[in-house]
Amino acid sequence: MRILGIDPGSFATGYGVVEEISGKICHLEFGIIRPARDHAFLLRLSEIHDAVVGIVLRLSPDEVAVENPFYHRNVKSMLQLGQARAAALLPVVKAGLPVFEYAPREIKLAVAGHGNAEKEQVAKMVSLLIGHAAKIPSGDAADALAAAICHSHRSQSLRRLNKNLA
Repeated sequence: MRILGIDPGSFATGYGVVEEISGKICHLEFGIIRPARDHAFLLRLSEIHDAVVGIVLRLSPDEVAVENPFYHRNVKSMLQLGQARAAALLPVVKAGLPVFEYAPREIKLAVAGHGNAEKEQVAKMVSLLIGHAAKIPSGDAADALAAAICHSHRSQSLRRLNKNLA
């Protein structure tokens, strides 16, 4: 199973694609979509959308995992995050891919073993879990990979449970 993880943002949208083969997770690609900071907001959304279209076409994921946004005190920031999230998710929905949403605490628990893990801890565990020799910088790409890994863990658990119940 190939899973695309997305960590949306209007200035930086992280993405990471992992593949699960026989219970082992390996990464295929990760990176950050960085629209030009001086572009108008709507143009940045268009750039995010177009980049995700390219990722979906190039890497052919089977499913998509994304972190549910958490509460922001700044309403404008939350609205912009919601719009960036829509720009990133629209291409995967149009491609017919199932989207799975996870709370930040659930992702941290799945990757780092506890729901209060710091960003650096999550990035370090992501590197270890995917067998990446170099440290993945904490931030958007690591968070996207963490969402994909969380989904992989959950999917594996559900498959094992269903197999045992059958």
